[in-house]
Amino acid sequence: MVATPEIVGRDTGKGRVLTDWRPEDPRFWHTVGKPVAARNLGLSIPALALAFAVWMVWSVVVVNLPYVGFDYSTNQLFWLAALPGLSGATLRVFFAFMVPIFGGRRWTALSTAALAIPALGIGFATQNPETPYWVMAVLAAFCGVGGGNFASSMANVNYFFPRNEKGTALGLNAGLGNLGVSLMQFLVPVAITAGVFGALGGSPLMWSDGEFSKPIWLQNAGFIWVPFILLSAVAAWFGMNDIASAKASFKDQAVVFRRKHNWLMSWLYIGTFGSFIGFSAGFPMLTTTLFPGVDAMQFAFIGPLLAALVRPVGGWVSDRVGGALVTLWTFVLMAAAVLGVMYFLPTSEASGNFYGFLSMFLLLFILAGVGNGSTFRMIPVIFLNQWRKRLGNGPLALERATSKAAKESGAALGFSSAVGAFGGFFIPGSYGVSITLTGGVQAALFAFVAFYASCIAITWWYYARHGAEAPC
Repeated sequence: MVATPEIVGRDTGKGRVLTDWRPEDPRFWHTVGKPVAARNLGLSIPALALAFAVWMVWSVVVVNLPYVGFDYSTNQLFWLAALPGLSGATLRVFFAFMVPIFGGRRWTALSTAALAIPALGIGFATQNPETPYWVMAVLAAFCGVGGGNFASSMANVNYFFPRNEKGTALGLNAGLGNLGVSLMQFLVPVAITAGVFGALGGSPLMWSDGEFSKPIWLQNAGFIWVPFILLSAVAAWFGMNDIASAKASFKDQAVVFRRKHNWLMSWLYIGTFGSFIGFSAGFPMLTTTLFPGVDAMQFAFIGPLLAALVRPVGGWVSDRVGGALVTLWTFVLMAAAVLGVMYFLPTSEASGNFYGFLSMFLLLFILAGVGNGSTFRMIPVIFLNQWRKRLGNGPLALERATSKAAKESGAALGFSSAVGAFGGFFIPGSYGVSITLTGGVQAALFAFVAFYASCIAITWWYYARHGAEAPC
């Protein structure tokens, strides 16, 4: 009979700690582990969705700022959309190592509660068109906490599930968490049309494009998330678990910096997750700039929604056919889709084709979602196989390899997500720079194609070809 994992610390303030956790043991997993893992995953997903919502909220806010009296240039607006990506990616480098140091339950609760700070700040700052640009920039950067949370969330979920279910579990956590972007881009345009908080929410500003005027409560873009953030933080604190065997110092985890595949997978993750978050951040402003007659917010939420929905599919398919093969073809099609975007752009001779432009971007979002799932499935498999090669296949060796691989792959998942998140900065930032220097976005798009070509080469050589160093 399998013993129930001991839970200690309930009365000491140290939280619910699982002192016996063996997900690779089939009997333990099916009798004890799976329900506990499912509960932790179920509480992780809404916390991560809120993190993404706060992280990407500036993609909607910047579109409205010029119409309510904020006198910022187009390049400044692109930078406000890009700054959360820069800070989020930087914070992910540190957040990636926090779960083994502080525990997944405590870190999830505290980092989720921290999202209330930028949410409240946005709510107050957007009520006054005289708010200095630097204040807006600081708030945009603080929203990077939401981006940082992804690294710790994925590292935490990785500890709970066995190897053959990691792709699906990580795909569900990330995919449904990514829905926060789509939810935000759908909900915020609705929330700012009414004073849902009454007098407590402040007065509206007048939105005007020169022909039409209406009152909007832009502050609701921040305020609307605060109650849900606090509820999710409390639920995580009381409902999640820490895993005793997942404890590790930063020094223990820092070994991943010496692992070649950590760096290679980080590069590939820029191409998948970096594309998803960068396109999410930049698409509304890019559409408004290239197609002024189009209401970008009617379409902005569709791409992130599709990407989030297919991410679990990418993980599920990769569990069955291999992550490397899925990732390889994802990058091939992404390069082709960027060329399709370029074909439909407006030029000095033609007004462009918005629906062709939109369809290519939706394809990019779908492919990025699939690639997000496949690349994150690759990482745990690569590290486990590498350790099994070093230690052998005996029962004791397998147990040691599983433990060492879990810690290293958890750190690698977090670190690669940190590097990948820089796409949230580079993509919208490159749009602004390209427009400023060349008058169009073609230069930025050519750079994307070249980058995807490098990802194709890396995936094929190291992971997908016959005789590859680390087939997965």
